Amino acid sequence: MELILNYFAYFGVAVVLLGAGIVLFEITTKVKEFELISKGNKAASLVLTGKILGLSVVLYSSISNSVSIYDLIIWGSIAIITQILAYYLAELLSPKFNVHDAINNDNQAAALLLLALSVAIGLIVAGCLTY
Repeated sequence: MELILNYFAYFGVAVVLLGAGIVLFEITTKVKEFELISKGNKAASLVLTGKILGLSVVLYSSISNSVSIYDLIIWGSIAIITQILAYYLAELLSPKFNVHDAINNDNQAAALLLLALSVAIGLIVAGCLTY
């Protein structure tokens, strides 16, 4: 019975952290994916997909390597913040185009690049969470 309760506890905390990560991305970055997606912007959908996948990867690693729910909350939160900071870094390091404008203009090529970058950063952060 304890294993089942632990499973649901970890699952529940991870889903809450994932939701929190998505909300934090939405309120801290310039691109408002949900609004753009409601208008049919495919680039915004691709970027949001990358963010969700990147967050899921780091949360998977946080779950796999945590020794308690509190450990999961701490490392999951650190991983989410790292993902958001990496997104800002990507904006700074892309002088050829403005990320915000590219997504608003439905530039799907730029969106695919950001999707891949989100997943790649998620994998790197996930690797850093192993100990």
